[in-house]
Amino acid sequence: MSDIANGRGLLSVVVGGLKSAITKFANENGIDFAWQPRFHDRIVRNTDELNRMAEYINNNAANWQTDKLNKTE
Repeated sequence: MSDIANGRGLLSVVVGGLKSAITKFANENGIDFAWQPRFHDRIVRNTDELNRMAEYINNNAANWQTDKLNKTE
């Protein structure tokens, strides 16, 4: 059980390192890039919920060109 407690927080270290490396790469290569400042965590509890989320993500990307928040037009 102590092995589990000692590994606590490692995912956050990996994610932080990945974000840092990507930001550094973008800055060094003149790529206009920024991380989304906020996000929403959600535990997926069953297959139906997973399917609804996947459908939302697919539709969200497909509808981006007509989204009022899209500032590329």
